[in-house]
Amino acid sequence: MEIRYVDDGEGLEAVRSILGAANRIALDCEAAGYHRYTDRLCLVQLTTEGRTYLLDPLKLDLEPALRPVLEDPAVEVMMHGADFDVRLLDRDLGISVTGLFDTQIAASLLGVEALGLSSLVDNRLGIHLSKKYQKADWAQRPLPSPMREYAAHDTTHLAALSECLREELVESDRLEWALEEFHELEKVRFHEPNGQEPVLGIKQARELEPREVDRLREALAWRDQLGRELDRALFRVAGDLVLVEAARRNPASVSQLAELKGMGRALAHQWGQDLLIRFRDVDLRSEDQLIGYPTGQVSPNGSGRRPSPEVEARIARLKAVRNKRAEALGVGRGTLLSNAVLKLIAESPPTRPEEVASVGGIRRWQAELLADDLIASL
Repeated sequence: MEIRYVDDGEGLEAVRSILGAANRIALDCEAAGYHRYTDRLCLVQLTTEGRTYLLDPLKLDLEPALRPVLEDPAVEVMMHGADFDVRLLDRDLGISVTGLFDTQIAASLLGVEALGLSSLVDNRLGIHLSKKYQKADWAQRPLPSPMREYAAHDTTHLAALSECLREELVESDRLEWALEEFHELEKVRFHEPNGQEPVLGIKQARELEPREVDRLREALAWRDQLGRELDRALFRVAGDLVLVEAARRNPASVSQLAELKGMGRALAHQWGQDLLIRFRDVDLRSEDQLIGYPTGQVSPNGSGRRPSPEVEARIARLKAVRNKRAEALGVGRGTLLSNAVLKLIAESPPTRPEEVASVGGIRRWQAELLADDLIASL
């Protein structure tokens, strides 16, 4: 397999010409969210006609070259676990991918448990892929040769893997399921975070006193500011747990702050004074000035509002139906139908199959499989 790294206009124009004649490409993207504050697009891998191209979006405007092929429904775009990459391409390049074939979705509908690309390529094609650079910093330049080779392997084998999984989907009469899932994935777009209260994303925040919650809120703002200034992923600045511990203990000095497990002496001594000043401001607030833990809001993971006993009973019956059918089909329970959709059904119990089919988030194939049994359970 030939690998070409493209970081100049002439090379990109050559790739653009090749893509103009392609009817099938394998695509992957690398971002920097694991290391950097923003998960900006750092590399685009394309494989077509036996060649793999690594396109550098930090040096090139890739939109004119990629839009025609990625938005052409006649061109099949093979990806693996494309949800994040589809959002990334939409946000950074304004491109809406069509013609998707997602090997991870295909495998999940076949009941495969190990859905990672390396596992699938190993199990289906007998090829071992390294995971060495799975969490590498793709924003670094120059990009070392071993990382380039690693990145190329993310698309090199997608065509063969797609063919294998497509055959299995046809044999199991599940290709239509997959095609519907692929089409829904094509509709995914990037949306900016809605500015939801940050402490809702911290599980331990519920256990804190109001003043401690306010300190935690200040600690999260401090970490976010540092992450932005240093261009560093937030968990690489400081983990959630050490910020919760700092909010609880309310250290009186930088030295005490540095002693907290997970804080790091360099972090505390360089930037910890600002955090302590924020904490002192919270300590000066009167009780009626405290915000505390917000009530009546749902956390990012969807928890926070417990259903009524009647709805919970319906959810339990619906889950029993779903779980039994999932076991019979040999697929994951969440793959067959998510708990979120079951909750919607339980909140407004349907009496006809067409009502099940109209529930938000449910697929046509899911409704056809389960509607009658779900209604019967209610």
